[in-house]
Amino acid sequence: MPYTMTRRMLLAAGAAAAFVSVIPSASAFEKIYTDDGLAIEGYDAVAYFTDGRPVEGSREFETAYEGATWRFASAANRDAFAANPEKYAPQYGGYCAYAVSEGYTASIDPDAWTIDNGKLYLNYSKGIQRRWEKNRAERIVQGDKNWPQIVANGGRL
Repeated sequence: MPYTMTRRMLLAAGAAAAFVSVIPSASAFEKIYTDDGLAIEGYDAVAYFTDGRPVEGSREFETAYEGATWRFASAANRDAFAANPEKYAPQYGGYCAYAVSEGYTASIDPDAWTIDNGKLYLNYSKGIQRRWEKNRAERIVQGDKNWPQIVANGGRL
């Protein structure tokens, strides 16, 4: 009996192909975490340091850095960042610092943040931030060790 595909088989194969096409590959990994091309989901990196809180940035005050668009609440903050992005950009490309310390990457919540030793760290959520805070110093050491390998391996150890 010759093999023929039924309509149901064709639909199932099409659905499977569509699913596989949306799974991110290692080549999709970007060194800077973005949401629709925006670093820190559009929040002002400088404001964490100057205002001590997350502040949404504006389209009016944008700059590009490391392939991402960064927004700021003011021209002064944008200019400060442009003059010294390493001072203000979050560690680990803006990915969740807890996740990086565990050997993988995860998105962030701009409201879950810490400044430690003059460096900005972001976390996936407030709950994950509480875990991060329990042994932050050790997690930073591990994250600093993991990050170069994560970048080299496309997002995972």
